[in-house]
Amino acid sequence: MRNQSAVIERMESDEFCICEDGLKFAGRHLIIELWKARYLTDPARIREIFIKAIDNCGATMLGIDLHVFSPNGGVSGVAILKESHISIHTWPEYEYAAVDIFVCGTINPRLTLPVLDKGFQPKRIEVREIRRGILP
Repeated sequence: MRNQSAVIERMESDEFCICEDGLKFAGRHLIIELWKARYLTDPARIREIFIKAIDNCGATMLGIDLHVFSPNGGVSGVAILKESHISIHTWPEYEYAAVDIFVCGTINPRLTLPVLDKGFQPKRIEVREIRRGILP
């Protein structure tokens, strides 16, 4: 139990939590779907888009790992952030990408959306937001 109470204690600091609408929570998680998107088989382009998105929201990148699958060339990968992560899984045969952005603290993940829109040029973007780690 000692480790668990240490986690709770740390989560209660302003550095890691968000207080909004009477709720205190650990972070925001955006579930993003890109339809009729471009550049879904290009890991160099995806890396570039991730870096711009991370810069745009003010997060701190620790590393990026992307993997290309065959035969369709889909890409899966993650950018590890000091504040959590951004991940992507692409299905180029359907012109579809699933992107997750999870950040804690004062980082606003919605600031990544214009970068994703410009970078992937989808015809449609769907975004759902989940508040993670709602504290009592």
